[in-house]
This record gives sequence, structure tokens and C-alpha cells, in this order.
Amino acid sequence: MTIQQTWTDVVAAATLALKAGDPVLARAIERVGPCTLVPDPNLFEALIDAIISQQISIQAADAIMARLRALLPPGPLQAQPLVALDERQLQAAGLSSQKISYIRDLCARVLSGELDLQQLPALDDEAVIRALTAVRGIGRWTAEMILIFSLGRLDVWPVDDLGLAEGLRLLYALERRPTRKELLAFGERWRPYRTVATWYIWRTRRLSMQSNRAKTRIVSL
Repeated sequence: MTIQQTWTDVVAAATLALKAGDPVLARAIERVGPCTLVPDPNLFEALIDAIISQQISIQAADAIMARLRALLPPGPLQAQPLVALDERQLQAAGLSSQKISYIRDLCARVLSGELDLQQLPALDDEAVIRALTAVRGIGRWTAEMILIFSLGRLDVWPVDDLGLAEGLRLLYALERRPTRKELLAFGERWRPYRTVATWYIWRTRRLSMQSNRAKTRIVSL
């Protein structure tokens, strides 16, 4: 059995458990279909992408990443070639001075061994969060995204994520967006598979947004 098959099997089992335990989420799962979340283990690149993506659109972040790649050797991003770029090159790629300082801090910690990315998979979730948030510009939300999308942790519940809060409001027809405290309590029902529940809630919100855009186009015709 391959690693990919193992992950797929685990997610499938988690999905069945969520469906059995919550009829509202079960309907959302049926609507969305199979969970397609697949972790990408390239931690360094994921962290660079997370820093670049802060407070800008996906399209702008993708453009900056493409320009950055053009300055570096082919293949996955690595700390040594990246830290060797001067500030003028990084600014020309579209990075602000603040984000350049964040990237340099990350590279310095990786190269010194202070942040050992190869050891992160062996740490528990909170230890990973502590290690990552020691880097300038990386907060708890970013660390939680790394837990989900790079390390494949199954029980992450990112209560500071706006998409999660809004998706939950839509899914359960709540009058208002739940508070952080309410989100924490709500998520307890989905342990130990809160990551998969989060993914389905995100997808539910995306489907709702797509449906609303389609309705708007029809009305405007």
C-alpha cells in the first residue's frame, strides 16, 4: 500500500465517521462529494507561499511566486539560494520590505537549524505551532494551514479562519457568524476529524458563493 493510498483510506474513514455523527454535515458531504485534500510535504515552499500570500489576492501571490521562481534554480524552493538574492531582486519580484524580512528570518532559522523542518512531522500539533510561530510573520493561523495542507494532521480546527466561521453559519443557517468561543465548542462534536470537517465546511461556503454568482449573472441577463 502506498502513502497516498493510506491517506486516502484514512480520509475516507474520517468522512464516514463525520456523516454518521452529524446529519447536517452528512448532507453537505453528499453535496460536495469525496474529500480531495492531499497534503503537500514541501514545508519550506509552503511557508514561503504563506508569507507571500498574506493580505493579497491569490492571483497576485501566484504572480510573485512565479517571478521568484524565475530568479532561483529549477526545482523546489530552498533556503540557501533564496537568502542569496538581494533586496532589489526580491522587491522587483513584488515583495514588500516587510515580507522580505519575514522570508529572510525564515531562511536564517532553517539554515541555522533553529527551525528543523525535517523534524516537524514528528512533533505534536501544538509543538509544530510553537516552532513555526517563532518565525517573524508566521502566526497561529498560518501554522494551522501548514498542519492541514503540508503535514496532513486530521484534527485541526482553525477557529480564527473567516471562511470556517462563515461556512458554519451558512451550513447551520445561523443568524450570525459564530464567535471564536462558539466555534471552539462547536468543533468538539467532530473530534478527532476536525480537519476533514473544516474542509467540507470550506467547500460548502465555496459552493454557496459560486451559486450566488451564478444567480447574479442570470438576473443581470
